[in-house]
Amino acid sequence: MPPSSLDRSNMFDVLYNVPDQIREAVAIGDAAAIVPAFAKNDRFAIFGLGGSAIGGDLLRSYTAATPGADHVDMSVHRGYTVPGFVNASTNVICSSYSGDTEETLSAYDLARKRTSNIMCITTGGKLGAKATKAGLPVITIPKGYQPRCALAYSFFPLLTVLGRSGAFTEAAVRANTKAIVELERNIENVRDLYASTSAKNPAFALAKKLHGTAPVIYSASERMDAVNLRWRGQIQENAKQVAFGHVLPEMNHNEINGWQHPKGLTKQFSVVLIRDVDDHKRVQIRFTALADIIKKNVKGIHTVEGTGKSLLSRMFTAIYLGDWVSYHMAALNAVDPSPVPVIMSLKAFLAQK
Repeated sequence: MPPSSLDRSNMFDVLYNVPDQIREAVAIGDAAAIVPAFAKNDRFAIFGLGGSAIGGDLLRSYTAATPGADHVDMSVHRGYTVPGFVNASTNVICSSYSGDTEETLSAYDLARKRTSNIMCITTGGKLGAKATKAGLPVITIPKGYQPRCALAYSFFPLLTVLGRSGAFTEAAVRANTKAIVELERNIENVRDLYASTSAKNPAFALAKKLHGTAPVIYSASERMDAVNLRWRGQIQENAKQVAFGHVLPEMNHNEINGWQHPKGLTKQFSVVLIRDVDDHKRVQIRFTALADIIKKNVKGIHTVEGTGKSLLSRMFTAIYLGDWVSYHMAALNAVDPSPVPVIMSLKAFLAQK
């Protein structure tokens, strides 16, 4: 039973069962069609929005930092159009959980005019129908989730298919398989704690510290940048609360100077530093300097890190912590974490136009 009566769609169980979702997602990838063309060109363009795009962001960050996969040039695009570099040899992945995301449908139609190296990942909808009619491979994932709650389904099938298609080296594929096992174990080790309201629960404790403030999430521009984005999105959608963020070292060249004014208002912000053991040594020094410089002007500074030997485990355990933080923040804000009425209102407005 969920601990909060506000959780009418039972996001509690969705979060608690993430290890099962990961296992099912890997199995979906194992059974999906292989795209031999994916091994012939290192350039990938992923199209999606919101919860359907974050899996692509994580794939980009992870492959860029993984030996044997780091030769892949992967970019994520959130919009109606297709960049000029997409041509007959470019590999395209269209991701839409519902299959009806208007921006992704537009990008799919444009990409079809340039390349046949297209794979779609969706529960169905118009995207699934279009791709099936065109004879393109479709990874069909389970229905019934909020797109942001289906993160494992938008990430692990793609990781698995890219490995099976030859886009990664065999050594990288073996490392990925080992990392997934470690990740599942590490999440299972903490899910009972994160789901509780115990004083020993770091997710609940951080939620209470962030409550009533505007969180600002900082990470390095490598490895944890997509984790940073996930944290912000989950706080915004689950807790219905503003959250902002930036990456180091870039923010050291502009945003760090802005923490001086308006006087008093900056004290309404809390900072979360998402750090990783493999952050560049100069970036590690920058994190320390950043905290020292702005500590007097913010409500608090909190540091989090993922756990595990593998980058995959560290990325997804950091995400898992953030997901539970946002869940507990929703309870503290007295809101149901699942519905997103403002987004639905916007979609209804756009449909009328």
